[in-house]
Amino acid sequence: MKASWKKILLCTVVLSLIGGSSILFADSIKEHVRVWMNGRELKDGGYLINNKIYMPVRDIDAAVDWDKNSGKVNIIKPNVHIFLFKGDTAFGNVNRGKLKFNVFSQVDNLQDDIHSVKVAITDPAGNVKDIQTQEVKNNKDNFWFRTYDFTYDFNTVGKYSVGFYIKAKADSNFVKVAEKVITVLN
Repeated sequence: MKASWKKILLCTVVLSLIGGSSILFADSIKEHVRVWMNGRELKDGGYLINNKIYMPVRDIDAAVDWDKNSGKVNIIKPNVHIFLFKGDTAFGNVNRGKLKFNVFSQVDNLQDDIHSVKVAITDPAGNVKDIQTQEVKNNKDNFWFRTYDFTYDFNTVGKYSVGFYIKAKADSNFVKVAEKVITVLN
């Protein structure tokens, strides 16, 4: 009889420890939260843990370089200012139809070497058309990138996005780090 009480006591202690650790884990991850950035809901959202919100780095419109050997995550997010020019005249809104224009991008506060940059336009349906891509030969913290003149047919009323993309390394993908919106009025 004494042996069975010891077994019951041991089982009770073990089960309470297992149950207690799962309760502690459940308390540390409170809930999944919806996260919005610049009027757009981020795909993966975030998690509220100990009164702090944690979210995936890939959702912040930056190039992310993960070095598995060192355990280092490098986030590359320069300041990019995009200007749209029809000839020598800056514009933002346009009417439907074809337009010949170029994109001027001013990049500063780039603290890391990158492989290349790209400018592309996305129509209201989500179709992407590359405008120009160029390797970055002389890495410096600031530079200008102006595309050649490009003719594009703004055939649908709505918002078009001109995106500035960077590629951290030759074998990585382009990531959009800035955008300028063109509204097609009629």
